[in-house]
Amino acid sequence: MLQGHDVFETLDVCQLSRHFGQMLIYKILTAGQLTTLNSTGCFDGAEIDLADGYLHTSTAAQLQETADKHFNGIEDLMLIALDTATYGSDLIWEASRGGQDFPHIYGRPLLQSELVWARPIALIDGRHVLDLT
Repeated sequence: MLQGHDVFETLDVCQLSRHFGQMLIYKILTAGQLTTLNSTGCFDGAEIDLADGYLHTSTAAQLQETADKHFNGIEDLMLIALDTATYGSDLIWEASRGGQDFPHIYGRPLLQSELVWARPIALIDGRHVLDLT
């Protein structure tokens, strides 16, 4: 205890870390999938995640190619940001498309409480416009 102080203030370190140097990874969801995540508190994954046994996510540098390849022309998509520090050993970087290391989350669902933010993805002239700011 600090001398002269009998009350400690607790800081929300998770909230703070999201703004001070933690790496964000991203997942594209349909609006319906995000509704499931928000209403139930968790999301086990899309069909491809369930088939492959892990949650597919992308870095900022990989995201546009992911959107173009796997979500071409699909409307009503949502982008969620996740803090890599949240996942510990459940986050494994594995070589995938073009030999790039992609972040894969194993052995757990996404939890609504883990979202740093979620926002709609605009579809302009048939291409998704991703806002990472």
